[in-house]
Amino acid sequence: MSAATFDFEKARFNMIEQQIRPWEVLDATVLSLLGQIKREAFVPPAYQALALSDLEIPLSQPPVEGECMLAPKVEARILQDLALKPTDNVLEIGAGSGYMAALIGRMARQVLTLEINPTLADMARTNLARAGIDNVRVKTADAAAGRFAPCVDQAPYDAIVLSGSVAEVPTDLLELLRVGGRLFAVVGEDPIMRATLVVRGSETGYHSEEPWDIVIPRLRNFPEPARFRF
Repeated sequence: MSAATFDFEKARFNMIEQQIRPWEVLDATVLSLLGQIKREAFVPPAYQALALSDLEIPLSQPPVEGECMLAPKVEARILQDLALKPTDNVLEIGAGSGYMAALIGRMARQVLTLEINPTLADMARTNLARAGIDNVRVKTADAAAGRFAPCVDQAPYDAIVLSGSVAEVPTDLLELLRVGGRLFAVVGEDPIMRATLVVRGSETGYHSEEPWDIVIPRLRNFPEPARFRF
């Protein structure tokens, strides 16, 4: 079936009712946004008919490992866990096509999203402009370079979102949170990864929760933990 004849509104309803709600996403604001922001407008044309399916969507042709949109239920659960406020200043690492940044932009005051692939960064800018999202800035950069130097532009942040998995959460990144700020990351090694929400409780204190399990592609160039060698 071509995208021109596909019933996106029916598929969107089914996505929310059959994928999102069963994943314990019940926040009314998040559910409303999923209905408003057209996910199919953020995927490559070849994948539009699959945009609302319960799977990761490749963003590059030929497909490149890690360059994909996360499944809708994962993005929705991340947004719910972060509990974003209209006054929040947010950093996202891994812009991809700009869809997650669009959702965040509708919930927060301003968003800086970084993308290491210049082609995807351009895609995100185009998609966000077409969707009328004007409080998101897309920056082409390797977020992890120079101890996360590209991320300091708008610091401190009320929330940081890693749209890909990491082996561990770097301290340099946590230090960009303001007190009371939250960072979401998927942490671990395949096949065991945990959704992790870190809250900065004080200048030197952090506490974290690991509310659910998921395996998602790796973010590029993030530091890996030291390994023993014998």
